[in-house]
Amino acid sequence: MEAIWILLLLFVLIMLLGVYAAVRTVRAAKRGIDRTVHQARRTVEETRLRARQLAQPGAAGDLAQLRLSLRGSMRATEQALQAAAPQDRSLSESLGLFQRLSAHAQDLDADLKRLEQEPDKARIAALLPELRQRTQRITHSADSLRWAVQERTQRLAHDDLDSLGREIELETGALRHWTAAEPEAPGTETPGTEAPGPGAGARPTPEAEARLTPEPGLRTGPEAGREPESPPSPPALGATPTEPRTWQNSWQKPWQEPTRPENPA
Repeated sequence: MEAIWILLLLFVLIMLLGVYAAVRTVRAAKRGIDRTVHQARRTVEETRLRARQLAQPGAAGDLAQLRLSLRGSMRATEQALQAAAPQDRSLSESLGLFQRLSAHAQDLDADLKRLEQEPDKARIAALLPELRQRTQRITHSADSLRWAVQERTQRLAHDDLDSLGREIELETGALRHWTAAEPEAPGTETPGTEAPGPGAGARPTPEAEARLTPEPGLRTGPEAGREPESPPSPPALGATPTEPRTWQNSWQKPWQEPTRPENPA
C-alpha cells in the first residue's frame, strides 16, 4: 500500500513539474513573439514615416521628420542604458529618469500621430513650432543622457585598462626578479674569496674538545699501546757506580784501557 502512495506522489510531482515547465515555455515564447511583433511594427512605422517625409513636403513631411528624430533618439538612449546598466549599478537613477522622459516622448509621439490625420493644414502649421520645441527638448535630454552614459563607460574602461597595465608591470617585474636572485653555480668563486682548505671546517664544540683532550698520565699517538716504563731502581749499597758511557768512551778502541790511578799505599 505504501508503495502505491509513493508512486502516486511521484506521478503528481512529475505532472506539476511538467505543467510548470510548459507555463514557463509558453510565457517565454509569448515574450519573444511580442518582442518580434513590436520590432516589426516599429520597422514598418519608421519606413512609412521616411516615405512620407520624402513624398509629402510641407507640414506632413515636417511631422514625419519630428517623429523620426524623436523615436531614433529615444531608442538609442534606451539601448545604451540597457547595455551599461548590468556593469554599472550606479545607473539605476539614470534608468528612472529615462522612464520619466519616455512618458513625455510617448505623449509627444501620440500628439504628432494625431496631427497626421488633421485635414486643416493651417492648424498643423500653427502647432508645428511648439511641437518642434518639445521634440528638441526631449531629444536633447535623451542625447545628453546617452552621451553621459557612453562617456562614463569609456572612462571606466580606461581606468580599468590603466589599473591592468600597472598590475602587469608589477607582475613582469616579479617574473624577471629571478635574474638577480639566481644562485651561483657550484665551482664558481666570488672574486676576493679563497676556497677553504682540506682541514677547514666547523670548530668543535666544547664537549667534543673535552672528549679529544687526553687525561693526565695517558699516552696518545704511537705511544698509546706501550706500557709505561717503571722508574729506575736505586743503586745497592757498596756497589761502584757505573760511569755513564759518553760519546768519548764509545769511540775508544778495545786495546786502549783506561789508566787506573796509582794506589798511594
